[in-house]
Amino acid sequence: MVIYPLDFKEDETKQLLHISTGQQLDVIRWNLANQDEIACTAMKSSQVHIFDIGYISSEPVEVLRKRPNITVHGINVHRGFSDIAFSSDDNSRLLASDTNGVINVWDRRVGDLPCLELTTNSPCSLNSIKLSRDNEIVYGASKQGNIFMWDIRGGRSYTAFRNHKEESFSPLASVKLAHEFEKISSLKAQSNIVSKEIHSIDIDPTCPYQLAFHLDDGWSGVLDTNKFQVTHIHCPPPPWLDEPNDLANLSYAKKPCWLPMNSIYVVGSSSSNGIYLLDFYPDSTSHCHVDYNEDIQSTDKAISPHRQQNRFLSLSESVTACVAHPLNGTIVAGTKLSSLLVVSQSKMLC
Repeated sequence: MVIYPLDFKEDETKQLLHISTGQQLDVIRWNLANQDEIACTAMKSSQVHIFDIGYISSEPVEVLRKRPNITVHGINVHRGFSDIAFSSDDNSRLLASDTNGVINVWDRRVGDLPCLELTTNSPCSLNSIKLSRDNEIVYGASKQGNIFMWDIRGGRSYTAFRNHKEESFSPLASVKLAHEFEKISSLKAQSNIVSKEIHSIDIDPTCPYQLAFHLDDGWSGVLDTNKFQVTHIHCPPPPWLDEPNDLANLSYAKKPCWLPMNSIYVVGSSSSNGIYLLDFYPDSTSHCHVDYNEDIQSTDKAISPHRQQNRFLSLSESVTACVAHPLNGTIVAGTKLSSLLVVSQSKMLC
């Protein structure tokens, strides 16, 4: 592996475009159906700003707003946004989760207010949302350790969206990860199972029913969305084993990512400087599968195309977020010290 730390001083003359929004940005997303557009927002903002990067302007081309949440005392309760998701086949549809357990859905052809609200029936913040590959299922992950699912491909919610009615709908299904962990006998025997905050969820690009999750204590795993069962789990050493006097890593929300091939999940370590490359292959030959049996796998003489193993790659700084190139798998890792580390496979001449 070749690592290139970008630790030099920023040269503003080399910027392609510099847009100043005048506020902290917690979430930035490309519009999958129009890659000239980006949307951004913040936990302290009640607006989603959309910029067209084809124009050199600090003014957004569109501002989407949420409906005010007025209490019985006439007070507008602030609800910032925590994540954004674009539909990949519909340029007009955008979703954003807020800190009060609601996913706001806009049809940009109609107006700047949501036409649909997907609710969790709980005021707990949704940290991460994801649309299925066919744009028909919405997943949301909460601070209370729950994963919710809404079906927007038909029924009342679909009709409301098509008719541009302001309505709200409860999830079709939900699962509490702590309850699923209790069903894994080997995990329960070694760990005290408690509910943990979910920092991030993401869908495997090579296996659409694998929904990866990452928890605030550094655990990662896979939820099978067909069966709504946890099939993979990775429990790294806790940060205090290596740094007993420094628990600062726990305060950072890690943002892992999938590699585009082979069901490999890339996670920044909470206990040391580096990243895990986790084998989340969708069957029991995966080292992270809950039914993996090392004795059986070692004695199985059948030739299997799946030969992946978990790997740890040491880096120069502590990683907080990862993203992978969709074609060649090059990893760009953001660090606590505001560096970008570019990690890719070394190329050899034949």
